[in-house]
Amino acid sequence: MKFDTKIAVLVRDDLETWQRLNVTAFVVSGIAASQPQVIGEPYEDADGTTYLSLLGQPVVVLEADAATLKAAHTRALSRELPMSIYTGEMFTTGHDEANRSVVRAVPRDDLDLVGIAVFGPRNGVDRSVKGARLHP
Repeated sequence: MKFDTKIAVLVRDDLETWQRLNVTAFVVSGIAASQPQVIGEPYEDADGTTYLSLLGQPVVVLEADAATLKAAHTRALSRELPMSIYTGEMFTTGHDEANRSVVRAVPRDDLDLVGIAVFGPRNGVDRSVKGARLHP
């Protein structure tokens, strides 16, 4: 099945494995929270046990260096695509309010971006993340 929209996660290539996984989980949650149409139906196993709904479309996870990540951020903003971000400073906090505070303290062009998730029309998302490569 081909979707008209795309979800792309872009993580910086110099992060530790645990950081990449953490960033991916957080930025995808931003897309899921703001785009209810991407959520599928709840799951149920053969015994009738129910499980939470997941995203109803694939997510591509990419990696790039800091410059490519910054360029993708700029391109996604220029296309007005819904985007969630994760900055390096957020690794030093312990809760959502503190995360928002460290982001709020830094001008957009100076953000130490370590990950973003972008949602929107396939072409717009593809153009935004141009230069990134599939995460290994």
